[in-house]
Amino acid sequence: MGVKSFVEGGIASIVAGCSTHPLDLIKVRMQLQVGPVAVGMRIVQSEGVAALFSGVSATVLRQTLYSTTRMGLYDVLKQKWTNEDTAAVGNPADVAMVRMQADGRLPPAQRCNYNGVIDAITKMSKQEGITSLWRGSSLTVNRAMIVTASQLASYDQIKEAILKNGVMADGLGTHVTASFAAGFVAAVASNPVDVIKTRVMNMKMEAGSGAAYNGAIDCAVKTVRAEGLMALYKGFIPTISRQGPFTVVLFVTLEQVRKLLKDF
Repeated sequence: MGVKSFVEGGIASIVAGCSTHPLDLIKVRMQLQVGPVAVGMRIVQSEGVAALFSGVSATVLRQTLYSTTRMGLYDVLKQKWTNEDTAAVGNPADVAMVRMQADGRLPPAQRCNYNGVIDAITKMSKQEGITSLWRGSSLTVNRAMIVTASQLASYDQIKEAILKNGVMADGLGTHVTASFAAGFVAAVASNPVDVIKTRVMNMKMEAGSGAAYNGAIDCAVKTVRAEGLMALYKGFIPTISRQGPFTVVLFVTLEQVRKLLKDF
């Protein structure tokens, strides 16, 4: 039963992550800069359509490590939100994904031009040290707790309420409705932590230069002072645009995979 939960959650997470990756990339770009929602069009015009899938290999690795563990543990131990090992295990892939997604916004001379998640992890380890792969891990843990508590628990509660009140039968309509509502709750709850996490992970430590931020609190304070409180919700439109479809694909796929594997 426990192994099935990890397999089901892993398959659903990878499908959802890959299908909504372009929206995640747009979200990261907007969290790192001041810009309109049209940032997606600018990416396509300047870097091509393929740029929307920059870092997708890191997304697959991240979903395989982090989300498989998160979904599996949640199903087995629903009384817990998450634990530090669940989030920390996927932190290197998360850092690599942020770097790969953000690389295209740099001037050509400053780009690392990563060839994939392994190349990104290797270059970061050589240039900034192995500890750079766990930069922002405390934020990853906090975000994982918030997303897991809001997204997974909301889905269960909303789905149960729909079925209990006879609004809809247990089918695709119920799954989509509960998923989108859960995605909205997760986006609202996690966006501030996600903005800080993205900025800390994108911070490069090079010899002879000081760090832009001394930690999560310092990053949050500097961000609010320089850009205002609403900067913590920068990229919210692509966040909800990504979180909604991601959660729908995640849970609809999960429900279908559960049906396929029910006899195993």
